[in-house]
Amino acid sequence: MKTGKVIKSTGSWYDVKLEDGTVIPSRIRGKFRIEGLKITNPVAVGDDVKVLIEEDVGLIIEILPRENYVVRQSPRKKHQLHLLASNIDQAILIVTIIQPNLKQGFIDRFLLMTEPYNIPVHIVFNKSDLYGEGELSVYHYLREIYERIGYKVYLVSSLTANGVEDLKEVLHNKTTLISGQSGVGKSTLVNAIDGELDLRTQELSDFSGKGQHTTTFAEMLELTDGGNIIDTPGIKTLGFNHLEVMDVAHNFRELFLASKECKFSDCTHRNEPKCAVKEKVETNEISELRYLNYLTILDEIEDQNYWELRTDM
Repeated sequence: MKTGKVIKSTGSWYDVKLEDGTVIPSRIRGKFRIEGLKITNPVAVGDDVKVLIEEDVGLIIEILPRENYVVRQSPRKKHQLHLLASNIDQAILIVTIIQPNLKQGFIDRFLLMTEPYNIPVHIVFNKSDLYGEGELSVYHYLREIYERIGYKVYLVSSLTANGVEDLKEVLHNKTTLISGQSGVGKSTLVNAIDGELDLRTQELSDFSGKGQHTTTFAEMLELTDGGNIIDTPGIKTLGFNHLEVMDVAHNFRELFLASKECKFSDCTHRNEPKCAVKEKVETNEISELRYLNYLTILDEIEDQNYWELRTDM
C-alpha cells in the first residue's frame, strides 16, 4: 500500500501521484461519503489517498482526512453535490466585465462555496485591455465593495501581461483552485502566468458571445516557480439547494458580523424588526448590491424547498 495525491479526475478514473513522483491511474473501491452528503464524485483532485497497486494500476482504498474542500451543487443532478477540489491554500476567481458580460451575482455565489472553510479568495478581473471608461468605473466600484470586506482584487490582462507578475507572487508555493465562468480567459491567463503549462484555449462563440468549455475535468498542475494550481471546468451557474437559509446568512461575512447586533439571534435580515444588517445597508456600511444578491439566493433556496415539499406530499 502506498500514499499519494490525486492530481487528475476524469470520471471513474483518477491519476494519483505517489510520493516518489510516479503517476498511477487508479479507480476507487467501495463508497466514500462526506458527512452524509450525496456526492457525484467521491474523490477530489487534491485528496491524499492510500492505494493498492497491481500491474501498474491503483485501487484507492482510503481517503485521508481533508483540511478543506470546495463543493458545489451538481449541474446535472440538483439533489447531489460535486467536489471541485480539496486541501487547497486559496482560490482565484477569474471574472470579466465584458466578453462575456459580468454576472456580478456569480462572485457572491462563488464566495458562498469557499467561505465555510475560510479559504482565502483572490478576485481577478481579466481582459483589462478591453475595458473602456465605463468598464473601469464598474471595476473600481466592485473592487471597493470586496476589498472593504477583506477580499483581494486584481485587474489583469493576459494579452498585455498587466498584473500577471502580481498573480505569480500570489500563486508562489501555494496550492490554488482556479475557477471562473466559461469564456473569462482562464486558460489563456494561466498560460501567461506559466508558459510551460500550455493549456488549451478557445475563443468565445461568435453566435452566443459565451464561453465554450475548454477544460472538461479537474487537474492539478505543477508551476515552474513553485506551487500547484487546480484547473477546473468553466462554471455556468451555481445553485445552493443543499443549503438552508441560515447557512447563507452565516457565510456572507459582513452580514454575519453585523448580525450580532440584530434583535433576534435567528434574524434572516429581511422583515424582522431592529435588524442591524438592514440598518447598515441603509447607511451604506454594507453593500446594497451584496445584500440584494443575498436575498436572491434566499428566495431561490426557499422556492426549491417549497416545490420539493409539494412534490413529496
